[in-house]
Amino acid sequence: MGIVNTEIKPFQATAFKNGEFVDITEADVKGKWAVFFFYPADFTFVCPTELGDLADHYEELQKLGVEVFSVSTDTHFTHKAWHDASETIGKIKYYMVGDQTGTITNNFGVMREGQGLADRATFLIDPAGTIQAVEITAEGIGRDATDLLRKVKAAQYVAAHPGEVCPAKWKEGEATLAPSLDLVGKI
Repeated sequence: MGIVNTEIKPFQATAFKNGEFVDITEADVKGKWAVFFFYPADFTFVCPTELGDLADHYEELQKLGVEVFSVSTDTHFTHKAWHDASETIGKIKYYMVGDQTGTITNNFGVMREGQGLADRATFLIDPAGTIQAVEITAEGIGRDATDLLRKVKAAQYVAAHPGEVCPAKWKEGEATLAPSLDLVGKI
């Protein structure tokens, strides 16, 4: 069964954010756009490059009304230690969620069986708590926050403009499509 267009499942977790430990649930996600950014483990190799890239784009995501929740099966204590030890991770201002029970990772279907680690996966969630986009990559393939921003803008555009869709490589301000019988076979 596909996960796009399904609602996020209930969860409780503790995150490290802005020098504090904070408790969060699915209720903290609803009512705003959100990105869940799963990664295998703290103190690794590709993960800090991705999380740093996301940190560099966090302010722009915030301007779009998007909150970011990075998630691994490490504890919130490990997230704090990594934040304190790494210059790249030290610039993170978004939530670093500890999912040591695997509840959130399993809810999103990205737990690596027998390993206790999350896949490298991104989920874009709308204010109703519905998953609008998913990206999952293999272990050695890092994600690009610039493309995530493009997807966020496209999802927000489609949500605000019923009856319109964003074609491939669509960027903000470019033409969209209005699917209709007259358009069939003409693209």
